[in-house]
Amino acid sequence: MRAGGGLLCGASGLALLLAATATHAWLQHRAPGGTASLGLWHGCLGGHCRPHAGTPALWEATRVLMLLSVLTAAAGLALGLSVMASAARRARARMAGVTLLLAGLLALLGLAVYTAGTLSLLGPAGPAWRFSWSYSLGWVAVVLTGSAGIFHLCAAAKDPSPESSDVAGA
Repeated sequence: MRAGGGLLCGASGLALLLAATATHAWLQHRAPGGTASLGLWHGCLGGHCRPHAGTPALWEATRVLMLLSVLTAAAGLALGLSVMASAARRARARMAGVTLLLAGLLALLGLAVYTAGTLSLLGPAGPAWRFSWSYSLGWVAVVLTGSAGIFHLCAAAKDPSPESSDVAGA
C-alpha cells in the first residue's frame, strides 16, 4: 500500500497547524508609528509581546479547535505511519484518513469562528486590520490535512491486502 502522498501532506499539514496555532501574526495593523499584531495567545506592539488581558469567547473557541486539530492531526499522522508496520493495513489507513479529515474539519471550524468573530469584534476599526501569515498558514494546513485524509482513504480502498478480520481468521 502506498501512503506517501498522505504522509507528506499529513506531516506538512501538522507542521503548518503547529506554526499557525503558536505564532502571533493572525491579525496585523500597520500604522506610521509601527506594527501591531494579534495571535491566539498574545498581542505584539512595536516588538513587545504580551498575553491577552482578556480574550473574547470566540477566540477561546478558536484556541480549543486549533489545539484539537493539532492533536488529531498528530494522531492521524501516527496512524498513517503505523500502516506499514501492521497486518491490518487497510483498517489503519482508513482510520488515518478519517482522523486526518477530522483534523482538517476542526481547523476549518476554528478558522471560520475566528474569521466571523474577529470581523464582528473589530467593527468599524476592521478595515485597518489585515489577516496575516499565521492565519494563512492555518488555511493551507486545512487543505493539506484534508488532502492527507483523502489520500489515506483512497489508498485503503485500493489496497489488495486482506482486511484485518481476514488476517486474524487465517
